[in-house]
Amino acid sequence: MIKIKEFVHDEEGQTLVEYGLLVALIALVVIGILTVLGGKIRNIFVTANTGLKSTT
Repeated sequence: MIKIKEFVHDEEGQTLVEYGLLVALIALVVIGILTVLGGKIRNIFVTANTGLKSTT
């Protein structure tokens, strides 16, 4: 019975789960930002590449 009480009150696993949730949330935000801004960033690189090719 004591082991069960210790297991219920152990908080080490909760910390690991919280860090996992934070990493997942950060990953979702980064994916969302790249999805929204990906086309604009690509256009910037294409424009820069085209400009470099035309000057050489």
